[in-house]
Amino acid sequence: MTDTETNTSHPPRLTRLTFHGPLSETRANTLVHRLTRTNPTTVLDIGCGWGELMLRILTATPEATGIGIDLNTADLTRARHNAETRGLTQRAEFIEESATDTSHGPADLVLCLGASQALSTAEPPHHTPDALRALRRLVTDHGRVLLGEGFWQRTPTSAELKGMWPGAAATDHHDLATLLDLAVAAGFRPEWTETATMDEWEEFESAYQADQEIWLAGHPDHPLAAETRERLDRHRAQWMSYRGVLGLAYLTLVPAR
Repeated sequence: MTDTETNTSHPPRLTRLTFHGPLSETRANTLVHRLTRTNPTTVLDIGCGWGELMLRILTATPEATGIGIDLNTADLTRARHNAETRGLTQRAEFIEESATDTSHGPADLVLCLGASQALSTAEPPHHTPDALRALRRLVTDHGRVLLGEGFWQRTPTSAELKGMWPGAAATDHHDLATLLDLAVAAGFRPEWTETATMDEWEEFESAYQADQEIWLAGHPDHPLAAETRERLDRHRAQWMSYRGVLGLAYLTLVPAR
């Protein structure tokens, strides 16, 4: 065997992603501008991953400090490295712990992008009201919440559900109107409602797989090739099943007093 064939190191992944979700540079810049208008001094990022949006917000608000919470060690390591390279280590803290019943907060700005499940032990979609009530507790009365939450753009067919994640059901998500109603019921008013575009989804899903697809094309006989191929093919099939069906809403929420 060649050295390549005996190498069992894992292929690279996620280096093509700036954000861990369907979020374009244009939208990110707009969000940072909107969310920093109120001059937040404290930022809390729930399920922060590598904290890219929080770091950009801290860069735009030199007086602010931020705390990111996540359970993924590798993502948090990347977040701390990025904070160091941008000179933000004194203002950005990344903590490996559960966000359920977190003692952090209230903060002037709370970010929760694709991580509302981290705020509740309930099963989807029943976790959403719990998460929204938790977010209301975690934000100051004059602050803002940015919630990134999945929703059905239309009711998925049985065939589409069968191709999605294991156990996928039409009850896994609300529609957008219901999601907004739940936010209002939890004590918010929606300042801004926007949804990820198809271009954002395609950029995200392609970048999510790209590192490993390139690696697999060049290492078809590697010991890890078979499991990598199976994982990539499975995820691509799932994406093709929820493409155009699953949406992601970005809701800028104002606490109602």
